[in-house]
This record gives sequence, structure tokens and C-alpha cells, in this order.
Amino acid sequence: MSDTAEDTVATDLPIETLPLDAWHRARGGRMVPFAGYAMPVQYEGIMAEHLWTREHAGLFDVSHMGQLLFSGVAFDAGLETLLPGDVKGLGEGRMRYSLLLSEEGGIHDDLMMTRLPADNAFEIDGGTIYMVVNGATKWDDLGVFREFLPDEVTINHLEDQALLALQGPEAVTALARVLPGVEKLVFMTAAAFEWNGNPLWVSRSGYTGEDGYEISLPGEAAEAFADALTAQPEVKPIGLGARDSLRLEAGLPLYGHDLDLETTPVAADLGFALSKRRREEGGFAGAERILAEREQGSAMKRVGLIVEGRQPVREGAVVVDATGAEVGKVTSGGFAPSVQKPIAMAYVPSALAAAGTTITLVQRGKQHSAEVVAMPFVPHRYVRKGA
Repeated sequence: MSDTAEDTVATDLPIETLPLDAWHRARGGRMVPFAGYAMPVQYEGIMAEHLWTREHAGLFDVSHMGQLLFSGVAFDAGLETLLPGDVKGLGEGRMRYSLLLSEEGGIHDDLMMTRLPADNAFEIDGGTIYMVVNGATKWDDLGVFREFLPDEVTINHLEDQALLALQGPEAVTALARVLPGVEKLVFMTAAAFEWNGNPLWVSRSGYTGEDGYEISLPGEAAEAFADALTAQPEVKPIGLGARDSLRLEAGLPLYGHDLDLETTPVAADLGFALSKRRREEGGFAGAERILAEREQGSAMKRVGLIVEGRQPVREGAVVVDATGAEVGKVTSGGFAPSVQKPIAMAYVPSALAAAGTTITLVQRGKQHSAEVVAMPFVPHRYVRKGA
């Protein structure tokens, strides 16, 4: 999932608070409006928080994100009309990244879904799909699901649940002291745990490129659990600013910036989200266009860029050709603390998408040279085998 600090909201809109609001403020969190909520953008500084997470373990509050449960008659078949992933074949306790698609093949949102086993933390029958969607789009997502899924499908929005992400190479060490057994999980698996009488749903996943976990728990237990985690010497609270720089280094797209309704999965380089059975059968929203693009290629492609010099190139900069004509755009960019260089993601014509291609960017009238490179910029460190 990809909600980060680039996506703030207008300050004249009502701002809601999350379960850890007072907790963040007490620890010096600088609060900003984000996706309709007051959230911490940083504590001691984005650079320091970024590097701490890469070396140790960072605790992120992502409770603004939408947590949904799907059940009822043929709910998985219903979801497959909107998502290109194999929902029916998803095993219990297994996770999958997927996309909520429009009928034209654009992307409403990107999301994570998990098949709940019988022993889940939500006290419901197993077989249900648990889904995490982006905070800035969750109400629109719910509207799409309610419009297009059959009436027999039940959707529960878990508004009282908090969601925390513990990310970094020492996350497993810290969390295993608090929740023994989490070390047995591997990347993209999940299971139920209990802590001080509170049911927790824990997945080994995240959006920083590091090993880590996401923990869904009752909102009223969030402060005590966050205290238990930050009492571990490996763990510090981390804000949305570092979450954004971490996901950018990991080459992970941010909805509303790198993904939107005008972008197809093929152009976004997210073809892996189209599972084999679904590619063969079709039947999902926008399938005709998306499958044709997969065979023939898309006109534009999301690429990674290393920018020459030290000046970061931000979202909104344009890609120009030799004549100075605009041919693409930068959708995310910034200085990468782990790379020690400015990096960016951009959409460029497919003819310019090969690694090693030099392209020209224009930001505020100034030209910058950049090289197309393979992503991620920093290697992912997911744990795919049990400890």
C-alpha cells in the first residue's frame, strides 16, 4: 500500500484524529493534514528517521488506511470482476497485491488482500477476504465496491481498528519479544495473535522495501501496544516524510501520483498483479484494453531515474524531447538518503524506457539530465523463508 506524505489535503477541510493522535504529539510529532487526518510527518527529522528504519526498525501509524472485510455469497467471484488478481485461488493466511480497476482499464486504487483462516482476529467465519486500501481513496473505493458487487456480498468497514507498520531489518527481533511467534511468518503471509487480551491480525509485509510487519488491532489498544514496541531499543516512531522517501527508494508507486484513473497496470509496470489464470480468462474490469496492452505494449511506461547533480526533481517536472516538446512527466521525486543522490519516477514514452537511456527533465524552467535505471533503487529485503 502506498499512502505517504506527498498526498496532503486542503487545510480548510475537516481534519479527523486517529487513535494515536495524543501519543504522536507527546513524542514531538509534527502533525500535518493528510488524507483527511492529522498525522505526523516527522519527529526528529526525515533523513534521520529514514536511515534509522533502514538500519533498525521504524514504527509507522497507518491507521488512516481503510480496512475492509468481504464475505457473503460468491464474494470472491464478485471481487474478480473488479480486480485482476486470483482471489478464488488465494490460500488461507496468504496475501496478494492487487488493483481496483475501472471499466476503462485505469486504476481506482492499489491494495493488499488476505484470505482469512478460521482462526482470524475478527471473530468471523474463515474464508473472508481482509483488504487494506489507501486512506485518501477508501471512501471512493467503498463506493465502487457497493456499486458493482452483488447485493449478496457483505462489506464491513473496520473503522474502529488501528493499523501500525513496523519496518526495518530489526523489526522481527523487536516484535518477537512482544508477540512471540511472529518470526515464523514469511513475506506476504499473516496470522492471528493476542496481546494483553486484545486480538491482533499480523502480516509480514509493508511498503518500505524492508522486512517488517503490519499489525491491525483495536483502536483502544493502540497506545499501549505502541508503547510496548517503542520500549524496544531497536524501535523509534517514524513519520510520513520518511515513509515517502523509503517507498520511493524501494520503487513502490504512490496512488494519486504514480497511479491514477488515467494509468493502466501495464503502463505502471504492475503486470505482475495480473495473475496467470485471470490473464487467460479475462473477465475483470478493463480486461480488453489491459490484455491488449500487455501483448502489444503501452505507449508510456513508469521508469526509475537517477538525476544528475544534487538538486532533487519533484513531481510535476516534465520530460522533454530534443525539440523541447513535453513527452512525459515526473510523478514522484526527491533526494534519496540511502542512495545519496536525487531519484525520481516518471512516465516516459516506451521508446525511452530502457535502462541506460538519458532523458531531459525541466523543472521551473531549469533543465536536468537523468538516466533511466532499473528499480528498486535500494534492493528489497523481504524475508521469504522462515527464521
